[in-house]
Parts: sequence; C-alpha cells; structure tokens
Amino acid sequence: MKPAERMKIPRQSMPEQEPEVRAHNFNEVNLGMDIETARLESERCLCCKDAKCVSGCPVGIDIAGFVGAVADGDLRKAAEILYDANVLPGITGRVCPQETQCEEVCIRAKKGEPVAVGYVERFVADWARENYKAVMTSPPPTGKRAAIVGSGPAGLTCAGELAKKGHDVTVFEALHKPGGVLLYGIPEFRLPKKIIDLEVGKLKEIGVKIECNVVIGQTYTVGELQEKEGFDTVFIANGAGLPVFQGVPGENLKGVYSANEYLTRVNLMGAFRGEDSDTPVIRSNSVVVVGGGNTAMDSIRTARRLGADPAVLVYRRSRKEMPARVEEIKHAEEEGVKLDLLVNPVEILGTEDGWVRSVVCQRMELGEPDSSGRRRPVPIEGSEFEYPCEVFVEAIGTGANPLLTQTTPELKLNRWGNILADENLMTSMPGVFAGGDIVRGGATVILAMGDGKDAAVAMHKYMTNG
Repeated sequence: MKPAERMKIPRQSMPEQEPEVRAHNFNEVNLGMDIETARLESERCLCCKDAKCVSGCPVGIDIAGFVGAVADGDLRKAAEILYDANVLPGITGRVCPQETQCEEVCIRAKKGEPVAVGYVERFVADWARENYKAVMTSPPPTGKRAAIVGSGPAGLTCAGELAKKGHDVTVFEALHKPGGVLLYGIPEFRLPKKIIDLEVGKLKEIGVKIECNVVIGQTYTVGELQEKEGFDTVFIANGAGLPVFQGVPGENLKGVYSANEYLTRVNLMGAFRGEDSDTPVIRSNSVVVVGGGNTAMDSIRTARRLGADPAVLVYRRSRKEMPARVEEIKHAEEEGVKLDLLVNPVEILGTEDGWVRSVVCQRMELGEPDSSGRRRPVPIEGSEFEYPCEVFVEAIGTGANPLLTQTTPELKLNRWGNILADENLMTSMPGVFAGGDIVRGGATVILAMGDGKDAAVAMHKYMTNG
C-alpha cells in the first residue's frame, strides 16, 4: 500500500464498556481490538526507515517491525519482535503512556493522529498468550545467579532479560503475590489481575523463580544476598511505596487515606467485596481525592465504582498540567467523576467522634513556571470553600521505600532517600544495581521497565566480565 493510501485511513477506536455500565463494575474498560481492526490500524503505519517511535520507546521495541507484521497478517512474527524487546507487552499495551512517548514522535502525528501503537501492542500480546506459547526461550545456563528485589515492572523486566541470557534468577517479593505496583496500585478496570498472572507465568516458564513473603532488609539484607546466599549480583527494584501527605490539619481523622492504602486494600486485598473482605475499605457517597496523576485518577474512579456520588477530584493546577494520561481523564469524566481544577485542600474537618465530614479547599491561579517547568499554583486569598465528604484520599506522590535502605548503610542515597546509581545503574555497593522508582522517585511503568532492561545488560556484563 502506498503512503498516500495509508494516510487516508482514519485512526481506529478502541471498543469500550459503556460509561454508565462500567462506572458500576470493576471489569476492564477497554475491550481490545479484533484482528480486522488491528490490521487496519497497522496499515496506517508508514514504516519509516528512521522510525522515531523506536527511540521514543524506553524499552526500544521495533515498533515499525511488529506493527508492519500485523499489517501483513503475520501475527507470529509480530509476537516474536514484540517479546524480543519487551517481556511484559500485555501490561505495557494497557498502561504505558504511549501518547507522550512513541505516539508523540510518530510522523503521522504531524498531520493528524498517530498510529495507535498501544492498541496494536495489546492486541498482539493478547493473541500470543492464547495462540503462540513458544515466544521466549532461554539459552544454556551460565552458572551465574542474580537476585531481584521486588516484582514490579522494573524487577520483572530485569528478571526476564537475565533469564533470556541463561542466568539463574530469583525474584524476592515482600507481598504474598508477585506484581508489585502493577498488582496493588493499578485497578482491575485498567489492568486485570489475570493479565499480570499470565505475564508472570511466562517468566516462570523460562526459569525465573519468585519467592513471596520475603522482605529484603528484614528477612535478608542486601549484603546477605551476596555473602550468604551466593548471588553474583543484585538488582534493587523495591519501588517508592512510602505514602506522602500534604501536612494539612485534620489528616489524622478517620476516613483519610493515602492512595497507597486505598488502592492496595481494593486491588490486592479485595476490599471491593465490602464486609466480606478481611481488609475492607470505607464506602461513602461523597469522596474527594487530591492529585492530578494516574494514581489520583485510579483512586477517584475506584471510589466511583464503590458508590461515590459525587466523586470529586481536586487538582491545584489546570487540565493542561495534569500528568495523568489523557485517556484516563476522559474515562473518568465519562464515568461521572467531577474534576475541580485550580483547587487545593487546606484543611480537613471532622465530626465530634473523629470522622471526616468535609474538606476546606482554596482556589488557585497559575503564576510563573517552577522547577518542574509547569506554572506554579498561587493561592487566591478569600476563596476558601468546603466540599462535604466522608472519605478523603491523598494521591500527591510517594516517597522512597525505606525498608531496605535503612538496613543497608553502604548504599548512598540522595536527600529524598532514593538510591544513587551511576550511568550503568550500579550503586555504591559493588555488584548491586538499582532502578525504577527507588532511583527515579515516582515514575511510569514503562520507565521502570526501561531501567530493568538497562540493568540486565549491565548485570550480564558484570557477571560475565563482558
């Protein structure tokens, strides 16, 4: 097909649950493309010789290659290309912010809409799980052993890449199921637990071992992994799971949650089942969430599904500055979530018996850009007002997980408690590498995966003196 003909094909839509239906269930919102739609979308790709989309991908997927294979109807080849670069494509096809990465630099975006790379990636990954089992293979054993701390996106990616090189890999997970933030932080309606389990299962098929209920820093120290357990190298990817609060009066009231606790109770502990759950979460008709990222969106959309009406999200900047994915914002509004922008909470008010009854907010206006490059929110005097609410969730970010670092003084940290690593992701401890949120601070799944992939390359060289 000639480029001019490809340019005439409109971007294909992702089938979705209807908003009025999905706002009351936890089933996946996006339903996935069929083969005809995926091929048509793939035919929009211009197959650029210098494909900018590849450099826009943190894990370096040959996007033009796998999309082109779909266009040709060769799904086996598409799967081989995709899995060669990405061990978790079913996950990234659902939660990766393609619109600010590969799709942002797509040449088609200059004169219209970019190729829907994420939609096609999801299609290929879902097809491969059902139809093509021998996607990843592992070479003969090298005799070298690697320990991975944390089974989130960085840890799983690093484990998969090292296993593909023939190393003996063990992942240590503090919780009772593998997946890390993918499991406890992202709701079922965005990333079904079944998908995580299946992707982890593929890693186990190529030899990755996973030990749950092991807290590195408590069960073992990093030094013990090397000296007593005999691992040749260690990759620390335990994330940034420490809740951050605003520090406003009233945060000690009952009904105030960090997003970490709120989402973990619902996603991992089954709190959506109500009183039948061992760790229930408070259900309320009126919920306010503060924050503008994907975690804030996940929290307020979860509250909506638990019956909140109104479900209000307040954010101190404008829509333009919101770091959440455009699709997630769109879905939230369709589901009945109210966005109140240029608003910041200043106090939480409670009842006589210590429960949240309302949150006092203040209107903001945007001033000059701050260190983040975004315009700084400035309070407007005398603009305070109250939002009645019984549950208030703070989703304004996370800090470095201290469980490991506080027992490992040899690791050098920055002033925020994040592990310092060099350009090869090596820490101040020889043979110990680190990546993902414990190094970056809170970031995206795909950036953590990029770190996991880069760390695997460096660890392989370290173990083989390459």
